[in-house]
Amino acid sequence: MDRWGRGDPDGFLEICDPDVTYFDPFQQKRLDGLEALKNLYDSLRGKVRIDRYEFVNPKVQLDGDMAVLTFNFDSWTGSDRYYWHTTEVYRRTNQGWRIIHTHWSIPQKG
Repeated sequence: MDRWGRGDPDGFLEICDPDVTYFDPFQQKRLDGLEALKNLYDSLRGKVRIDRYEFVNPKVQLDGDMAVLTFNFDSWTGSDRYYWHTTEVYRRTNQGWRIIHTHWSIPQKG
């Protein structure tokens, strides 16, 4: 997340499985595959800045070679604060744990 906050998405790409799927509130449909995710992240490269962040209520659920990580993500850029709900699904592979699915959403106010 430190790298992402400096505009470098490669840290996430390095731990993604080639078959990763991705939901983002700013995309019309699910992205399928590492190449599609890389194309999206390349369009954001150098444009993201996060001054400070916090993982709130992280929870890992493990079942064999699969794990689900859920958390709320709070971040600040200057005095602006942003809130997110996040789910990441990991699979244990010969290369280690790899993200096979990521889902970011913006919580409803109220």
